[in-house]
Amino acid sequence: MNDKTSPKRDADASADSKYRGTLNMPDTPFPMRGDLPKREPGWVKDWNDGGLYMRLREARKGAPLFVLHDGPPYANGQIHMGHAVNKVLKDMIVKSRQLAGFDAQYIPGWDCHGLPIENAIEKKHGRNLSRDEMQAKSRAYATEQIELQRGDFKRLGVLGDWERPYRTMDPANEAGQIRAFKRVIERGFVYRGLKPVCWCFDCGSSLAEFEIEYADKKSDTLDVAFESNDAAGLAKAFGLDALPAGKTAFAIIWTTTAWTLPANQALNAHPELEYALVDTPKGVLLLGASLVEKCLERFGLEGHVLATAKGEALRGQVFRHPLYDLPDSGNEYSYRRLSPLYLADYVSDADGTGVVHSAPAYGVDDFNSCVAHGLKYDQILNPVLGNGVYAAELPLFGGQHIWKACPVIIETLRAHGRLMATQAITHSYPHCWRHKTPVIYRAAAQWFVRMDEGEGVFTKDKAPQTLRQMALAAIDHTGFYPENGQARLRDMIANRPDWCISRQRSWGVPLPFFLHKDSGELHPRTMEILDQAADIVQQGGIEAWSRVTVEEILGSADAPHYTKSSDILEVWFDSGSTFQHVLRGSHAHAYPNGAFHAQGPEADLYLEGHDQHRGWFHSSLLLGCALYGRAPYKGLLTHGFTVDSQGRKMSKSLGNGIDPQDVSKKLGAEIIRLWVAASDYSGDIAGDDKILARVIDAYRRIRNTLRFLLANTSDFNPDTDAVPATQLLEIDRYALARAAELQAEILKHFDAYEFHPVVSRLQVYCSEDLGAFYLDVLKDRLYTTAPKSLARRSAQTALWQITHAMLRWMAPFLSFTAEEAWATFAREKSSGSIFTETYWPFATPNEALLAKWARIRAIRDTANKEIEALRGTGAVGASLQATLTITAGADDAALLRSLGDDLKFVTITSAVTVVDGDELKVTVSPSTAVKCERCWHYRDDVGADTAHPTICGRCVSNLQGSGELRTVA
Repeated sequence: MNDKTSPKRDADASADSKYRGTLNMPDTPFPMRGDLPKREPGWVKDWNDGGLYMRLREARKGAPLFVLHDGPPYANGQIHMGHAVNKVLKDMIVKSRQLAGFDAQYIPGWDCHGLPIENAIEKKHGRNLSRDEMQAKSRAYATEQIELQRGDFKRLGVLGDWERPYRTMDPANEAGQIRAFKRVIERGFVYRGLKPVCWCFDCGSSLAEFEIEYADKKSDTLDVAFESNDAAGLAKAFGLDALPAGKTAFAIIWTTTAWTLPANQALNAHPELEYALVDTPKGVLLLGASLVEKCLERFGLEGHVLATAKGEALRGQVFRHPLYDLPDSGNEYSYRRLSPLYLADYVSDADGTGVVHSAPAYGVDDFNSCVAHGLKYDQILNPVLGNGVYAAELPLFGGQHIWKACPVIIETLRAHGRLMATQAITHSYPHCWRHKTPVIYRAAAQWFVRMDEGEGVFTKDKAPQTLRQMALAAIDHTGFYPENGQARLRDMIANRPDWCISRQRSWGVPLPFFLHKDSGELHPRTMEILDQAADIVQQGGIEAWSRVTVEEILGSADAPHYTKSSDILEVWFDSGSTFQHVLRGSHAHAYPNGAFHAQGPEADLYLEGHDQHRGWFHSSLLLGCALYGRAPYKGLLTHGFTVDSQGRKMSKSLGNGIDPQDVSKKLGAEIIRLWVAASDYSGDIAGDDKILARVIDAYRRIRNTLRFLLANTSDFNPDTDAVPATQLLEIDRYALARAAELQAEILKHFDAYEFHPVVSRLQVYCSEDLGAFYLDVLKDRLYTTAPKSLARRSAQTALWQITHAMLRWMAPFLSFTAEEAWATFAREKSSGSIFTETYWPFATPNEALLAKWARIRAIRDTANKEIEALRGTGAVGASLQATLTITAGADDAALLRSLGDDLKFVTITSAVTVVDGDELKVTVSPSTAVKCERCWHYRDDVGADTAHPTICGRCVSNLQGSGELRTVA
């Protein structure tokens, strides 16, 4: 508020005046101080005890649905500020849609299965728990964590069906997941295969692409020599009669994974690359022609090229394992084996040697190349066990962990004369996003969801397109907020491999399969068994299936020949399928028939952090397409991570995080909400104590404006006191037009799920449109005119409508404050909550009126600058002590004269004269009149009435007569 005429200053300065009691001083029980940390818990309790969420449902019964399907946070650990940002954003969107007239349901959910919970249990109870013990303790732990997180989310002011959330570990949802899995099988997408998959030793399980992050890792590079098994044949491939006498030929490979060399089974070269045979003191070396100079420098050798040839000419060449000369161990891992050279397009000459060593168990490209060239699955060597230790039978290195074995392997190669060079490097390497430890590719028999053409198991209703084709098409029909999310998700879908959906753990939804002990084939009644498993799980949870024996399902005849799978579905299948059994199943009561697309459940919006393009958004899209051929959402909204003011991601290790619980206790959850709303979530969201201090200042400005509105409408009864629109003073009609114009902008932002522009516009509106202009002009009329005069009631009519509108604009993000103010403002007319209301129905704004007053405000700003300049000299004090002469062109002069005598109220001066001229000019001079003790205007008629020698004629009229006539302001 303009400090020169603030309500507090008015009251204080008039304290000793006998006319103070004649002023309409503002009054409201709405306190200036929010005292948020103390008062917010009371609102949370009232909302919970009063069943506010269900009252909102009743208020919107039959209205169009808006469904924001909750991406389930993991039920593990106290919520952090990233959780708070996510939940507050969701709450703001749901509330803004509720105020727009939608039945905006919010069913919160939790992700309950998977490794993080198993890890927490293992840390507390050890790693030797039985499956039954692990499941029981995991369920109890997840239940406990959900209760803690639920309390924190409610404390943030998030409204939802907290008494009936969904949990992926609810038996109905576990059963629904099995049924969804069966449908994916029927559509032809599921198969079992041996493939290298990302494997974490700490998890003891395969990982999805979504569970991988990249971080720097120190490794040793190796250039290793593979001796030719047919030197004459190699010479011939290069058009030579023979190699130099006495020289041995070697193919040289370069790798950063020394641990894979014991499992080498082939070499690969590119058919179109040029290769060279190079004569050196250490033998004749096969190298990529473009890399010869770099390689020789690395090896510390001199040499010259004997001949060159395309990689195609090397087809059929065979080389010996680098440790070939070791005695035969007599088992499958013996190094006395040959490595055929295959041709593969993935080989490059960008670095290394142009020849790639292939351990098919530990690389996708290597695996595909070897299998394509005829290597059988049962011939693939896989000596690395699930815990990262080599099998005991592996010669030289058996029983050692692969990371510790690397230097031993290097020294062994050196001792056998096969190490050409080695050096330490730091490079980007895949890590487990839970344990932050390096992962490897490791071949394992797993269950996959196929992205491209191929045959699935038990297909009976094959999808008309591949999963990749359907997913890419669905992306084109999805709205993205911000838009760049579309390209990101599209790239991930376009390039992703088949989805490995099996995990070797205990706490999760089972893959209820029975595999033949000899052939590995599924039992012929598998589809019936899936239905049976779902029914069992629905009755007793996954624990009930764990207790089921092979004999109980298959009968005594088949049981001896089959083994029960102990694999579970990976957790992304859990959360990715929630749309199926939550929107259509466990919470169908919230989503009446007809609410969704005829071809399957469809939420209006999914909202998560941008990392979920490779997580929940991704798995939900694949499962939506696998089940229904379409995405389960109309729109995807992504937000950034929480970072400090230096852009560093908040973390416990850096000590740069801000804890939502601490902020709520010290400042109030409302400050978190306003911070989230004021931040551009399309990028990372910065927060620290200084940033929150600025948010507190913004909150105070908004609250003070709101308090002024409430105080000046406290005696206004809209049923008896409202002034018809046609009788409102012109500036009041302008104020309503400006509010309507602003509301249109705000609602447009709300429709696009944008909040920071709303907060920015609201702050400007409070400080500029209201505080620095309209309310500043209005104070004289509100305080000095007769309480029930048209002039005052016109102002109050406008303020009453503006307050209605502003409370609704604020409510999605300043929920506690809006609800507190609503209790004061609506009084006995209140429906009990601002959230049962809808946006205020303003009339269409008058564009001509808006344009007229925009120009008047611009002229007023010019006048204020001149007044401030004179105040700086001490010639005048408050602006009311000034008189103005405004010289203006014809249009501006006509505009100003249309305000009549009310022009002085608009400029908050005691007198204004308008003079015709060529350009705008404002002259300010001190008033020579006397100051009225009651209204503070400087007027010549002060004391004209001897009964009131210290006040002006208009104040006398307002007190005893018919009251002054106001037409404009």
